[in-house]
Amino acid sequence: MNIQQIRVLIVDDQRLMREGLRIILEDADDIDVIGEAENGMLAIQLALEKEPDVILMDIRMPVCDGIEATERIRKQASSSRPRILLLTTFDTPEMVIEGMRAGAAGYLLKDCSAEEVSGAIRTVARGQIILQAASAAQLLAGLSAPAAPPLPTPQLETSGLTTRELDVVKLIVKGHNNTEIASALSVSDSTIKTHINHIFAKLGARDRAQLVVLAYQLGIA
Repeated sequence: MNIQQIRVLIVDDQRLMREGLRIILEDADDIDVIGEAENGMLAIQLALEKEPDVILMDIRMPVCDGIEATERIRKQASSSRPRILLLTTFDTPEMVIEGMRAGAAGYLLKDCSAEEVSGAIRTVARGQIILQAASAAQLLAGLSAPAAPPLPTPQLETSGLTTRELDVVKLIVKGHNNTEIASALSVSDSTIKTHINHIFAKLGARDRAQLVVLAYQLGIA
């Protein structure tokens, strides 16, 4: 039986880290490592050339860091792929928020297990969002902390979301895909897609990752 391969690009400035990740991922039958990059600029180039499904992206790198590379790759992408999974030692609230706003689909710390990395790749490849527990806590801490000056954010009472749309947002934040949301709410997949399009338009979100950030800001999550 043919297994659909998830094409993965590894981006990290440390050669040992890249080689270690390759060894871990090559043990998975459904993951194919198609390339490596030692900085964000090369990652941007390889994302165009190799068209990976998922990019494992470090943050602190020379030439072009992972946050900038994530934003540029997502802007040049013609579809929801590649999905970008940030894998780093840094877990400050600002870093988590910045990464998700740049378009990352997930955030893992480098102290996670091999199983967590491969599992996270499969999760984001399915179009879902993943935040490691520590990262989710940091995201909440960052969004609740005072900022100077504060960025304008939409208010729940003026966002115009219906009760059903709020239900959809909550399920997206929990990491459910469209089919799972449709099943939970007893509606069709097409209805959920319509709800999500309306939610994006009302909140000004460009994708699910940005929607998660906005949901925390609004207190929906």
